[in-house]
Amino acid sequence: MIGIIANPSSGKDIRRLVAQGTVFDNMEKVNILQRIMAVIHSAGLRDVYMMPDAFSMSERVRNNLKKSLKIHVPIKKLDMICMNDQTDSVRAAKLLQQMGATAIITLGGDGTNRAVAKSCQKVPLIPLSTGTNNVFPKMIEGTMAGMAAVVVERDRDKRFVKMNRRKKLNIYKNHQLIDLALVDAAITNDRFVGARALYEVEALCELAVTTAKPDCLGMSAIAGSILPVGETDDYGLYLKVGKGGELKTWVPMAPGMMQCVTFESYRKIEENERFMIKTKEGMVALDGEREVPFNPEDRIDIALSLEGPYVVDINETLRHASQGGFFIEKDGQGLTKSKAYSFYMK
Repeated sequence: MIGIIANPSSGKDIRRLVAQGTVFDNMEKVNILQRIMAVIHSAGLRDVYMMPDAFSMSERVRNNLKKSLKIHVPIKKLDMICMNDQTDSVRAAKLLQQMGATAIITLGGDGTNRAVAKSCQKVPLIPLSTGTNNVFPKMIEGTMAGMAAVVVERDRDKRFVKMNRRKKLNIYKNHQLIDLALVDAAITNDRFVGARALYEVEALCELAVTTAKPDCLGMSAIAGSILPVGETDDYGLYLKVGKGGELKTWVPMAPGMMQCVTFESYRKIEENERFMIKTKEGMVALDGEREVPFNPEDRIDIALSLEGPYVVDINETLRHASQGGFFIEKDGQGLTKSKAYSFYMK
């Protein structure tokens, strides 16, 4: 069984409105889902569950494919009531995990995947980028994501499926584990929530990242401009940021928006290292969104864990499947001894 979680709110936050980015509208997400479902349907798979949403994306996909390709794709909606916030993704991932999903395809940004990672446990993710600042999900064609999902569903012996386990930052408040971040935890000295999305660096005091990429946007780009850290490296990076620093770096914080960031120092964060932040009062923004307020009486600790969500490597999975003859038919039987595969759209 394959699960799909498409966030109707991704790609629309304030960072796109104040920068030079275009809004990633829901019709484009429907187009991506159509390509995913056309591939899954052509492979003979019919057990697909999708998170319901206010835009009714699953119904639009069904109707559009019935008109265009004359096929009926039986996407089943998860039995849940939507609250139209990030808790929908958390609950949808938990339901899919409990129902035995072999993979979850996500359409969203870092925040969407962070919500899914809270409850998907060991179910591997196939993350497609439809957010604003995207470090965790990849910008990849939906057709390829659909093909990878088919391989994961059929290849139960994991002969061809290639996955890696991502890192995460565990956030503790007064010694209680309260949240996580997949990419970055940014500490500001203000308690202003506003539109939740963090894109200005004036209030930024400290920054911890699992991945530091100079070729991305946002907080990870700050760290990436200083010391790149890969997704599979067994360490992260911590930066002391602020006006008192003597070092500066020039960073793309949002689409078309460059900012100068001043910092004092940086160091690696080792596996399972747990450290207390120095800022006395403010907010902790997780993967770009303000989530955790704290005051001088609170203690905030951050710990790097290598036991984050599993993610399917789409390119490597398809390459190994192709090399192993997964897509070749032989006397009506695929080489994997299951239903023959044909990805040709009639």
